Amino acid sequence: MGGGHVAAGHMDDGHTDGRHMGGRHMDDGHTDGGRNDGHMDGGHMDGGHMDDGHMNNGRPPRDRSRIAVAGASGLIGGALARSLTADGHRVVRLVRRAPEGADEVRWDPENGRVDAAGLEGCDAVVNLAGAGVGDRRWSDAYKTRIRSSRVHGTTALAEAVAALERPPRVFVNGSAMGYYGETGDRPVDESAPPGEGFLPGLCVEWEAAAAPARKAGVRTVFTRTGLVVARRGGAWGRLFPLFRAGLGGRMGDGSQYWSFVALHDEVAAIRHLMDRDDLSGPFNLTAPQPVTNREVTVAMGRVLHRPAPFAVPAPVLRTALGEMAGDVLGSARVLPARLLESGFRFAFPEIDGAIRAAL
Repeated sequence: MGGGHVAAGHMDDGHTDGRHMGGRHMDDGHTDGGRNDGHMDGGHMDGGHMDDGHMNNGRPPRDRSRIAVAGASGLIGGALARSLTADGHRVVRLVRRAPEGADEVRWDPENGRVDAAGLEGCDAVVNLAGAGVGDRRWSDAYKTRIRSSRVHGTTALAEAVAALERPPRVFVNGSAMGYYGETGDRPVDESAPPGEGFLPGLCVEWEAAAAPARKAGVRTVFTRTGLVVARRGGAWGRLFPLFRAGLGGRMGDGSQYWSFVALHDEVAAIRHLMDRDDLSGPFNLTAPQPVTNREVTVAMGRVLHRPAPFAVPAPVLRTALGEMAGDVLGSARVLPARLLESGFRFAFPEIDGAIRAAL
């Protein structure tokens, strides 16, 4: 697998509970599978003290818009929906059941069906949906589900968007830093080619599936998200309880890079990309200062005032996680070059601040 990370914070297929670890490369912060149970309510970031990104990166908001979000029950999608709603935008959620109101649109991502009429008049369509990467061991059947929920769902949405009489101004499609695979100590930005293995191959297909929207002239953006630092959901949702209990520690030798992003910055970056009509293509949504797993361990202990004496040996992780262990032990040193060039400013560029913001 080559340690390809997929930033799973994205994906919620409407059913998946997103408390998966997802390693680092496909953090289940993209696997926006995690339902938020009221702890991230009321516009606060991850139930803490930080706004969900309604600051819009220091700029006044655009005119009030109608925005469709697939994966709105998950970690990132839920925070994005709350941020948009707090600023007066109308959020339309894509659901896999019968809609319960005008703010819901039915779809069936794995079978490629969308009620396209419900997307008419949307200013933007944001796709953050997919089966959780860290939910379980990767059997062949589950890898097929991971792929189909992303690729088929994206194809369905992109084709629906392309066929609209009034297409949206922008189509934002989730992706992940898993695109780059194993990078070791080598820093990579958006100009780097894809890596090798299941997750890089998946990300390539995932992004390619958005072609119908792009070919129809709709501005298309890909968010290659890193490990989302949040109190609940994603990899950090698993880490916080362990470290609070004094059971935290490094994974393997701890030298592997974890490219993180605070949930607040993730939401603010997505809104930045939605707002800027001159931006398209892939953007790495990772903080500008990636850190090693050993540095994460020290920072967690420091911020939480807990010892972090333990280490999980690599052979134990491989036995417990199977193929997915490569996602935990692999290294991804991913830099947000294009995002910084566009003028985006991170509120939490360093790991300590990102951890504190999630508390």
